[in-house]
Amino acid sequence: MTKHDFRYIRLILGDQLNASHSWYQQDAEDSLYVMMELAQETDYVKHHRQKVLAFFAAMRNFARALQQKSFNVRYLRLDDKSNSGSLTQNLQAILNQYPNAQLQIQLPDEYRLDHQLRSWAGANDITIEWFDSEHFITRRDSLAKIFDDDQSLLMETFYRHMRRRLGLLMDGDKPVGGQWNFDGENRKKIPKKQSVPEPLLFANDVSDIDAMLEQQNVSMMGTVSARQFLWPTSRKQARQLLHYFCEHLLPHFGTYQDAMSLSSLHSSSWTLYHSRLSFALNCKMLSPLEVVTTAIDYWKASDDAIALNQVEGFVRQIIGWREYIRGIYWHFMPHYKNNNQLQHQRSLPHYFWDADTQMNCVKNCVQQSLDYAYAHHIQRLMITGNFALLAGIAPDQVDAWYLGIYIDAIEWVELPNTRGMSQYADGGVLATKPYVSSANYIDKMSHYCGDCYYSKSIKTGDKACPFNSLYWHFLSRHEQRFKSNHRMGMMYSLWHKKSQQEQSELLQQAEHYLDNIEQL
Repeated sequence: MTKHDFRYIRLILGDQLNASHSWYQQDAEDSLYVMMELAQETDYVKHHRQKVLAFFAAMRNFARALQQKSFNVRYLRLDDKSNSGSLTQNLQAILNQYPNAQLQIQLPDEYRLDHQLRSWAGANDITIEWFDSEHFITRRDSLAKIFDDDQSLLMETFYRHMRRRLGLLMDGDKPVGGQWNFDGENRKKIPKKQSVPEPLLFANDVSDIDAMLEQQNVSMMGTVSARQFLWPTSRKQARQLLHYFCEHLLPHFGTYQDAMSLSSLHSSSWTLYHSRLSFALNCKMLSPLEVVTTAIDYWKASDDAIALNQVEGFVRQIIGWREYIRGIYWHFMPHYKNNNQLQHQRSLPHYFWDADTQMNCVKNCVQQSLDYAYAHHIQRLMITGNFALLAGIAPDQVDAWYLGIYIDAIEWVELPNTRGMSQYADGGVLATKPYVSSANYIDKMSHYCGDCYYSKSIKTGDKACPFNSLYWHFLSRHEQRFKSNHRMGMMYSLWHKKSQQEQSELLQQAEHYLDNIEQL
């Protein structure tokens, strides 16, 4: 082919590895598929090394799979001399090579990339033909279509709509089992002697990519075994992980989905019964409908070995929460990213980067995150997120940390979960109350408190758990905002039953900890 022969230039972003896309069901000869490893993507926040490796390895595998099927692929490695590091500069150079080609792009899932591409195209009089990524069950504007203008954007309403629309776990127009969710059955602490299956890990060799990242001086955090890389980097591996989850972990997933443990008790404490499919889903190696229908098929075939609460809790995470979060993101962007309704300004303490703290729960969750680029939703929400909210950490800093450290973190899913659900910085758009707790909840759902330097039962004085006094300090300083919240009435009632002296001692203890937050 000559340089003028391509009819289409088709851009594939790093999180658009959907082998089932209609692009690949057509004649490949007239299209050039473009993929890029970009400095702008490695550098916009400080990422975990495993996150960068996982995306680049999955991208390279996807490009090879396309080439094996005779698709024309232009793949720019990070160290390619012609790679400017900029998405739009690279695209411009390719379009200059093929001036008669039509640029086709799947809609990005991140606002910043969507804005970058549209701004560049507008400034340079370039026509882009846009395509859906054909991954999500809903569209970007789904919330506006599902909710009336005066309706609260409740996830439960969205979830029930999705169940009815898709006919999943339905008995006619009623939910199977007579209720829509079984969340009340899914909040159990895992017994210390519970036998938990070991996670399915892969042994991918990504040492060549790791060496390239070093040579390119990419600034990253976390650790990795580059010759025994444990995450799935191909659709085949992602499907293996899905089936392993359904066969070995789904039977207890719902019951223990909020539980947290220690490696000294469970060698698989960092995974427990979680699927770890979020990376494969978020880069589109798996589709959400494929995942939930596979889980439901296993449940149906299990002869009651898998209870309804296990599969319902998993289905709710995928077709409920995941799709809903994406809807929130596109409904409120770009202004959502600037929300700081509680006016929190404190800096993120050093132990979010090095795990060097005497708070055992924070130490374990951060160290696990540094080791595996992974923590499950309760570790993120009720340990690191809870502490950041109680301590009044600036949402921008919390966002950047979550976006960088987790392998599955792409802004559309990270931002609402962090700024909205975790930090309440959106003022209640996403959550009906701030998710804060004292040590009592942490002890109820985990084994972290048992050998901690601090005592979970002490509220003031030496070795008092910081979560205890910080909890009451948070309620006190934000009382005007939350005192009329019906979900927090009991807590404010307990606060006002305390004597002035006890209140004062709790607030002084919290202020001492906040003044010395780097030493906790």
